[in-house]
Amino acid sequence: MNLPATVETIPLRTDADGVIRVGGTRVTLDTVVAAFEQGATAEEIAQQYPTLALPDIYMVIGHYLRHPDEVAAYLKSRRAFRDAVRRENEAGHAVTGIRERLLARQRTQRSS
Repeated sequence: MNLPATVETIPLRTDADGVIRVGGTRVTLDTVVAAFEQGATAEEIAQQYPTLALPDIYMVIGHYLRHPDEVAAYLKSRRAFRDAVRRENEAGHAVTGIRERLLARQRTQRSS
C-alpha cells in the first residue's frame, strides 16, 4: 500500500501584533509550548483548549521539536516584550498607597 505524500502547512499564523497563534484560534504558540513543556500531552492540550484541533496541536509540537532554537528565540523575545510592558505599566500607575486611596474612595461613595 502506497500512502500519498502530501505537504501540509504548519497551522501557525502571526497576527497584527506579531504574536504567533495556532490555526484560526486566539491560542498562542506560547500557550501550547508551555503546556507541552509542563508535561501535557496533545490530547490534554486539546481538552484544555477546545478551539484547537488535535492534529494542529501535534503539528505545532512537531514544529517546536524540530526547531527548538527558533521557537526559544521567539519565546524569549515575547518574554522581554511582556516584561517591558509590565515595567511601563507599573511606572505609569503608582501602586504605593493604593489601598488607602481605594478605602478613601469607598468612604466618599458611602457618604454620598
